[in-house]
Amino acid sequence: RSEQPESESTDGLVSYLKLNGTCPTPNGLMPYQVHSVPMGFSVMVVAGVISGLLGIGSGAFKVLAMDQAMRLPFKVSTTTSNFMIGVTAAASAGVYLARGYIDPGLSMPVMLGVLPGALLGAKVLVGAKTKVLRIVFSLVLVLMAFKMVYNNLLGGI
Repeated sequence: RSEQPESESTDGLVSYLKLNGTCPTPNGLMPYQVHSVPMGFSVMVVAGVISGLLGIGSGAFKVLAMDQAMRLPFKVSTTTSNFMIGVTAAASAGVYLARGYIDPGLSMPVMLGVLPGALLGAKVLVGAKTKVLRIVFSLVLVLMAFKMVYNNLLGGI
């Protein structure tokens, strides 16, 4: 699917919630339009159910919902999903830390590694080709699926 802007969205819910926006590209800001908000919401609900049932993160499902159902640009889908995961994690971190579920000595080196990686990824994302990102995302999804099947069938961790 082309990442170029489509015709203006006619969905009243999109206009009411002011969901249309712009995203940075090497050539400047590119406007985008949101489509099928109810369908995207439905896929997000399914993602939440699967996440709750299987104990897995639902970020990949959120990306698929925003990219395929709502037709957002792929980079907008991935960064929005990443933001939602971060907000959820930040809200939960205090609770988990207070209950003793987080080992600060173990989590600090992880955090120190993730922070520069995320900053570098955000800088590279602007100039990265969307087609390459879609291929990498697809490969990661396939690997995750194989790992889940493997763990289920062979009892691995």
